[in-house]
Amino acid sequence: MHIFYTPEIETSKELPEEESQHCVRVLRLKEGDEIHLTDGKGAFYKAVITLSHPKHCKVDITETIYYTNPWPGKICIAIAPTKNIDRTEWFAEKCTEIGIDEIILLKCRFSERKEVKNERITKILVSAMKQSLKAVLPVLSGMTEFKKLVAQPFDGEKFIAHCYDDENKIPLKKAYTPGRNALVLIGPEGDFSTEEVEIAVKNGFKPISLGNSRLRTETAGVVACHTLQLINER
Repeated sequence: MHIFYTPEIETSKELPEEESQHCVRVLRLKEGDEIHLTDGKGAFYKAVITLSHPKHCKVDITETIYYTNPWPGKICIAIAPTKNIDRTEWFAEKCTEIGIDEIILLKCRFSERKEVKNERITKILVSAMKQSLKAVLPVLSGMTEFKKLVAQPFDGEKFIAHCYDDENKIPLKKAYTPGRNALVLIGPEGDFSTEEVEIAVKNGFKPISLGNSRLRTETAGVVACHTLQLINER
């Protein structure tokens, strides 16, 4: 089943140009064909094509289905982008497939990459949302300074995953309370600095581990996301 991303569908009744091209020129759909849409805000739509145009394909909505999150909490992961941006893009894709609410790109002391173009990652998020049949597009927050992020209020539980020996560090699966909002910090390949860990803890972040294996940054992000989803499965 093909799903088209139409963020303004309720007001425009028209597919965006890129989606119109895919619908009409690639899939060769025409007037009278039924298609499925999502606004990325929590709703699916069934619709019928009324104008098969490659730039502005028009539709009539026949049914609206609102997505209900199976649990009340939200997952937010703040991650330091990798030097090879493909690995960060892989993380974003896989976490969208698993289920994530917000991705924050984190600028740390040992960050290998200081700037990221959000546009490309956003396209990956949209594609992964459609492929995994989800109705909510994750929020993508651009590069954010570590100290600024940890000082911001967060309504939920806050964690920092690091590789230092720490007697207070416990597995995420034991530290997290099911159903709560969760914010997890994932550092760069060189890990967070000891100062950053101290600052995070002072701001209410609990130090956690993600298992016994030493993980790459993007793998750690996926493991954290999947762990939280598994705990909250019903």
